[in-house]
Amino acid sequence: MSNFEKLDINKYKISFSVDAEKFEEGLNYSFNKNKNYFRIPGFRKGKAPRKIVEATYGKEVLFNDAVDYVLREAYPAAAKESGLDIVSRPEVDIVEASAENGASFTAIVYVKPDVKISDYKGVTFKKKKIEVTDEDVEERLKREQSKHARIIEVAQRAIQDGDIAVIDFKGFMDGKAFEGGEGKDFELEIGSHSFIDTFEEQLIGKEIGDDVDVNVTFPEDYGKSDLAGKPALFKVEIKGIKIKQLPEINDEFVADTTEFETLEEYKNDIKAKILLSKEQDADNEKKEEILEKLVEKADMVVPDAMIENEIDNKIADFRAGIMQQGLSMDNYLDFMGQSIENMREAYRIISEKQVKARLVLEAIAKEENVQVNDDEIEEEIERIAKNYRLDKEKVRSALNNDTSGIVKDLQVQKALDIVLENAVAE
Repeated sequence: MSNFEKLDINKYKISFSVDAEKFEEGLNYSFNKNKNYFRIPGFRKGKAPRKIVEATYGKEVLFNDAVDYVLREAYPAAAKESGLDIVSRPEVDIVEASAENGASFTAIVYVKPDVKISDYKGVTFKKKKIEVTDEDVEERLKREQSKHARIIEVAQRAIQDGDIAVIDFKGFMDGKAFEGGEGKDFELEIGSHSFIDTFEEQLIGKEIGDDVDVNVTFPEDYGKSDLAGKPALFKVEIKGIKIKQLPEINDEFVADTTEFETLEEYKNDIKAKILLSKEQDADNEKKEEILEKLVEKADMVVPDAMIENEIDNKIADFRAGIMQQGLSMDNYLDFMGQSIENMREAYRIISEKQVKARLVLEAIAKEENVQVNDDEIEEEIERIAKNYRLDKEKVRSALNNDTSGIVKDLQVQKALDIVLENAVAE
């Protein structure tokens, strides 16, 4: 049995317990898990009876794992019985634990907040003028031109802006080399601003074979606190210079590199794609502006746990992404001069916006009594399967045939559609 009481806004305490029989099951689990670690004179390792172990070490020696064992079922059951929409990990305290009386607990949890929202129809937004200029098309052409450039080595001149300098470098601070500040045969594009401060500019005018002292200062917000805001010296050896040899943009280039035959056809296609991209950007900006206004209209107090959970999800997604590229999170953070704390803070603002926006849309979906039918659920499962290149049944299996999450997502999308349909351009 369990009960709960409200402690503060969105904060509750759930009290629950397990009987002596269930706790005894936990004690047996704990004993079998740990029996090989107990040393009892006269008994081989793992062969001493539980009563002897408890008499030697004290009954409480088995309590930790026993408590963990019973909580696996007891807390989820108590949380479900409470009917609370819990959004945080529980902060569990043991009130009592004994072989005679079982165990009782309290869990402090945070719940999804109540959201009050009105006047969500007729929200205004600034309509963006969309046009594609000749400069937009030329910029895209230059990018394609750069992609097909030939890289050739030069040896008879100094480094210029736009060149690729092949360098060895080693960084020093207060006369001592620091970790992560060394590279060999590194190809650095001058003007790319991929290195800190004025590192790249200080190589302009240097020639192959030159040894260069490059003085820089790390940014104040640099990910490694031992380097942030501090001056450093890099010993750099110029080992080579490469340049990009750009192809001429004409009908021949287009025929060789695209599905089009003429430059004019290609430009028209580029213009159409840029227009589509700008329309999508404008649509996204419209949604973001409207959602921000909805959040401002809403009355709610969001538990920090919801923001932290969203940040956790973003970092988990990012970690999975770089692992697919063969990188570990530690290696990535070290290479970028960042820390997990920096990442969390970088994600905080967008995570807070997204959590609040979703809460508002959930409230609107409830107010509008938004419904989702079986066909819509099936279409969404098919879309997910297609995006992840999976069989539909594998998606169902991953969901444990629980489509409640899909239903909520579709309700939120429908709520957003209602808001957008009723929005008014300024």
